[in-house]
Amino acid sequence: MNGYLTTHVLDTANGCPGEGIELTLFKVEEGQIIEVVSAVTNDDGRVDSPILPKGKCVKGVYELHFMAGDYFRRRGTELAEPAFLDQVVIRFGIADEEAHYHVPLLISPYSYSTYRGS
Repeated sequence: MNGYLTTHVLDTANGCPGEGIELTLFKVEEGQIIEVVSAVTNDDGRVDSPILPKGKCVKGVYELHFMAGDYFRRRGTELAEPAFLDQVVIRFGIADEEAHYHVPLLISPYSYSTYRGS
């Protein structure tokens, strides 16, 4: 198993990396979500090492939970309570244990997008 998982957060509302965003990776198994790892993005909006390093990337369904509301509040962004996007959850599948999966998040207080990056 040489595949691995990375992420990157871009703040499209402010045109900068999403620095200091807490995130948690979960594996979905038989209807339950099991926490795998938590991390915080660095000043470039990335996690310092792969979320799932080589040898740990196994086939299955996963969820990344990003604490976007906390990030925008720290930046001084005025949000409704509850915030429209407080926690962003991206559910995705890993089918190839040998591949690099990159799940970027482009975020603003009222929208987000993702894709399978490289």
